[in-house]
Amino acid sequence: MLFDFLRDYATILIFLFISIGLGFAFIVVNFLFSPSNPDPEKLSAYECGFEAFDDARMKFDVRFYLVAILFIIFDLEVAFLFPWAVSLGNIGLLGFWSMMFFLFILTVGFIYEWKKGALDWE
Repeated sequence: MLFDFLRDYATILIFLFISIGLGFAFIVVNFLFSPSNPDPEKLSAYECGFEAFDDARMKFDVRFYLVAILFIIFDLEVAFLFPWAVSLGNIGLLGFWSMMFFLFILTVGFIYEWKKGALDWE
């Protein structure tokens, strides 16, 4: 009985062991061959404006979180638009107007954020 179980799932187990082995091999190879003396350019502040390896408990500005949330909201909007566009021929007018209502709500929210200055960066 155990042999039948292993025979049925042998390909999955082989795939699992190979993928775990490759994952560990990549980590070990990266650890062995990566340079251990990064240049000052790599350690300089990048995009966020904070120095690298500073205090991990320093407070971030709320705007970072606001921009991240706005990005997620509008990214999800695009994620909903792709399947809707593919199935538009099958869902009819109700599906079309439902998505138009959804886009209208998101557009009103976007205009509100724009007017409040949430997208302005100082």
